[in-house]
Formats: sequence, structure tokens, C-alpha cells
Amino acid sequence: MKLVVGLGNPGPEYARTRHNVGYLVADALARDLGASFAAGKFAADVAEGRIAGERVLVVKPRTFMNHSGEAVGPLLRFWKAELADLAVVHDDLELEPFRVQVKVGGGHAGHNGLKSLNAHLGSPEYARVRVGVGRPPPQMDPADWVLGRFGKGDEPRLAECVEWATAAARTIVEQGAVKAMNEFNRRVKSPG
Repeated sequence: MKLVVGLGNPGPEYARTRHNVGYLVADALARDLGASFAAGKFAADVAEGRIAGERVLVVKPRTFMNHSGEAVGPLLRFWKAELADLAVVHDDLELEPFRVQVKVGGGHAGHNGLKSLNAHLGSPEYARVRVGVGRPPPQMDPADWVLGRFGKGDEPRLAECVEWATAAARTIVEQGAVKAMNEFNRRVKSPG
């Protein structure tokens, strides 16, 4: 059993915001697996599928970003999964827009969703698919930036980035985080 968790906020007002890029990747992965989301236990929408014969739960916490751990911690314990069975997809201000990186462990860098996960999981040692959203302009509050939507002109790059991040999550499930880091931790592909 593996869990791939896409972080975000529930509700149409948050759809396609930078903070919800984890939800976009979870939606794409569920589509790839032919799975549909249903309201599950522990305040999360869950889609179930298989990757290379492995049972996979794709999870979107409905707790709002800052309380994501309240859904993920109990889910992990209920399914008796280990931290090594978990991959979390989230937005990252410190990465240039549309860049994807995989890592295991590390701090939360001010990301309240990761802070909540670390508190409820008791450790930061789980695989992460970091999706770059870049820093806001100097005069803008970072919270306003991440809660803002991608620009209409960003759609092609966003689609490519979501596809890339989805492939990274699949690789973590199929081949492990080290293989995913080797394959995906490179500069964003340049167009053309």
C-alpha cells in the first residue's frame, strides 16, 4: 500500500491556485489510474488504483492546507503504512515556477501544510514532490501569491509541469524516491 497525497484547499474558490498544485497532480494521477475520488475516512477525498501491481491511494485532504496532517496522519495509521510508503505533492515558493524536484525529509520552509504533516506524522522523513511556484513580487504577501491563480498564459507550462510531477509521483511508487530524485531533479525542460 502506497499513499500519494496532493496538498491543497477544498472548494472552487481555491481551484487552480498556486497552493492547489498538489490537488492538480492528485487529479492527474487518479485520471491516469482510472480511479475516481470519493469522500473517505479522516476528512479526505480518496481514489484507489494500482501502479505496477501495488495498491495506491491518491489522497486530497479536505481539512484545508494548514491542517493537512489531521487527515494524513490518521490515514497512514489506519492503513498501517510507513513513512516510506508516503509521497506528498506540494507547491514550493523556493523553486522557480514549474520546476519539479523530489526529496526526502527536510524542513517545512514555512509551508503550513508541511508543518501540519510533520506534526501529525511525527517526522519529516517522507518523500516529497516539490512543484515550484516561484516567489511573489517584493510588494506582495506570499500568502496572497500562493492563493492567487496561475495566469492564463501559464496554462501550457502548468499542464507540462503537472504531467511531470505526476510522473515523479508514479516513479516514487514504482521505483522509490532515490530513483525519482535521479530522474526528476533537473532543470525544467525548456520549450522546443
